[in-house]
Amino acid sequence: MNKATEPFRFIDLFAGIGGLRIGFEAIGGVCVFTSEWNKYSQETYRANFPDDDHKIEGDITAINEKDVPAHDLLLAGFPCQPFSIAGVSKKNALGRAHGFADETQGTLFFDVVRILRHHKPKAFLLENVKNLLSHDKGNTMRVILHALDELDYDVDYRVIDAQSWVPQHRQRIFISGFRRDFPTNFTMEDVEIPEGRKPILKDILHPEDGSEIAEFPFTVGSLAEVSEKYTLTPKLWDYLQRYAAKHKAAGNGFGFGLRGPGDVARTLSARYYKDGSEILIEQDGDIPRRLTPRECSRLMGFDRPGNNRPWIIPVSDTQAYRQFGNAVAAPVAIAIANAMEPWLTNTVAIRSRKVNRA
Repeated sequence: MNKATEPFRFIDLFAGIGGLRIGFEAIGGVCVFTSEWNKYSQETYRANFPDDDHKIEGDITAINEKDVPAHDLLLAGFPCQPFSIAGVSKKNALGRAHGFADETQGTLFFDVVRILRHHKPKAFLLENVKNLLSHDKGNTMRVILHALDELDYDVDYRVIDAQSWVPQHRQRIFISGFRRDFPTNFTMEDVEIPEGRKPILKDILHPEDGSEIAEFPFTVGSLAEVSEKYTLTPKLWDYLQRYAAKHKAAGNGFGFGLRGPGDVARTLSARYYKDGSEILIEQDGDIPRRLTPRECSRLMGFDRPGNNRPWIIPVSDTQAYRQFGNAVAAPVAIAIANAMEPWLTNTVAIRSRKVNRA
């Protein structure tokens, strides 16, 4: 596509499998640069965005900001493990640093800063876990906001729960910014949250009644029933029940999350491949099962039942669970992109400037 005809150009950093990208492509943006270090995530990204004329770059710390092409918008779901509740707890237990003291992941935010400083794009959108707000008694968030403010961006942020779009309680913080020499009235409160009935798991589960075509290895047979491999082994199910009972007796809230078709799931995490305990699906007369990767794709809004162009899952179940657990819920990205669109494409800003001159 000729640059002169492009509404806006964006780059996708810490891209994962492209959750944020989906939102901004939906409003006509063109991705001109992608960085993602994980080779399995690169494989899924390539499979689902095959028309890119740029390669997927790896480690962002090894990329000179001068080699990043000019862009109007920077997207970055910078690594959240240093700030997540689970990540902090694990690092504390191991006696390891976390947040900005974590040299391997926490400081990757500053790679975002150096690219913003060099290219000065019109806008950015960052994503992270809700715990970023409270990490290190709020100091981490203050450092982030101060760094972005010094780059002359008007910054706003909002915690959004994907539950209004998908049947999953998933709170994430989104941080937006527009350059101060490009005045806007945008705030994250402009993001519209759907009203009405919230989705339930029935909306994304395999119906197992023959109404969808079997998709091996997720579903099998004429009724497209979920493969037996997703049912927990008796040994694992027994362990999870004993583990939950132990913590319940101790007054802790740890345990598995057993859900039925009319329920909403807990947050899907990257550890789902281990035992599936946070989201187990009830089965009549049988041991509970994990979600299939296809159901995880639907749970994250990457596709939906009956979609003529389902999300391509070219990797193993283990890698797919990790990818969806780390991803941005696509419908949330679309909602944010829709709110930012008038300012990214100038359709509001130009009009407001004319009013100001008058």
